[in-house]
Amino acid sequence: MVSKKMKATSTIALSAALVLSMAACGNSNNNESKGATESKGNTATNAPDAGTTKTESGKKVTITFQNIYPDPATPAYKMLHELVDQYEKENPNIHIELDTLNTDQQKVKLKTQAASKEVPDITIVNPAAQMKPFVDAKLFAPLNDMLDQNGLKDTYQSGLLDYYSFDGNVYALPDGNNIEVVYYNKELFEQAGIKDTPKTFDELLQDVKTLKAKGITPIAIGEKDSWTGSFLFMNILLRTNGGPGFLQDVLDGKKTFEDPAFVEAVDRFQDLVQAGAFPDGATSIDANAGGNIFKSGKAAMWVIGSWETGAIDASSVAGKAGAFQFPSVNGKGDPNEFMLAPGSAFAISANSEHLQETKDFLNFFTLNYPKKQFELKNAVGIGQKVDGDLKAAGYSDLAINVSGLFNQVKGGDLAFDNTMNPATAQVHLSSIQNLFVQKMDSAQVAKEHQTAFEANK
Repeated sequence: MVSKKMKATSTIALSAALVLSMAACGNSNNNESKGATESKGNTATNAPDAGTTKTESGKKVTITFQNIYPDPATPAYKMLHELVDQYEKENPNIHIELDTLNTDQQKVKLKTQAASKEVPDITIVNPAAQMKPFVDAKLFAPLNDMLDQNGLKDTYQSGLLDYYSFDGNVYALPDGNNIEVVYYNKELFEQAGIKDTPKTFDELLQDVKTLKAKGITPIAIGEKDSWTGSFLFMNILLRTNGGPGFLQDVLDGKKTFEDPAFVEAVDRFQDLVQAGAFPDGATSIDANAGGNIFKSGKAAMWVIGSWETGAIDASSVAGKAGAFQFPSVNGKGDPNEFMLAPGSAFAISANSEHLQETKDFLNFFTLNYPKKQFELKNAVGIGQKVDGDLKAAGYSDLAINVSGLFNQVKGGDLAFDNTMNPATAQVHLSSIQNLFVQKMDSAQVAKEHQTAFEANK
């Protein structure tokens, strides 16, 4: 899987076009109606004609679109609303009802809905291990026929759809294909007297202490949504393991969580916590609010997926931010190996009362998605091919900086909860979250992980 993902990443990099998605996180939990802006069209790609929904004349159809784009300040939010608005104008019999949540809220709600087999017409799932239980329960409709319409399948980067495929069927369409990077605020680094980005974990730790001493929050995070701490932690494990594959080795029985590489990763992570790297009360701040600490210029760094590039450019720190690779840890690991993040994805309920209409809308939405993202300068990291020159299109130095990091990717790992079964992943997420409020013996943390893994094989 990793090799296929890397192949896809290389494709983007070589095209020099880039594009990524957004994954999303946010703080509001609001059901909302669509926005009101109108699509303007663009030059990025010539999306094939998606056609018009074939509804019976006069028949009103409402399609529920559960999504994770809650922040009105982000390009992702604008993309969603502009495409929905355009579709409703072109298809007056169709109403798209948006159910907008932040990431963790949406995951919880979907699990509840799945238990009663009342999945929204369109919902959001993460790839691989996270979506498999839904597929096994036959809650999602295969999308192969929809992918064959209007050339949609060919718009995706090579190999990317494999993360969302089971037994020859594609069950979800990703919004992105990202890497995790360290964003930093150049002005805050300068204020603290830090002249260069850290290349080793010890340098990172020293920078954290220096920033803290200056009264600057070193690393933004919102750990109420527990995936954020896990995603950061996995960077450290990727290094202490000397490269990708630790979780796969556990799955294959070649290693256990009590391996020295895992124990060392827990220790180094706790070094960051104990040094005051994160905001006070980090576990009471959701991911969107955590990100806003960086985007409002109150934190010096943010370790997050490249999908945030467009949102940073749309924030008050536009022009002040750069990005770099997570450093090596204790001399181990290659900085050009990244945490990989094939995006969250759009799936259709197998029990939808309006299955064909929903497929028609999602076909339109995904065909026009790369064009709209490029237009909104949010194309760094999307999972579909885009023809366009970032610099000529007015993309920021940060976007070009991040696109350059894609050119250096040698490999990497998927997130913990995209690799392990949900029960083990939940123990892991809670365990890492707990480290923000309580120092733990790393051997005990490792043992908890191993016990959960063995109990849920």
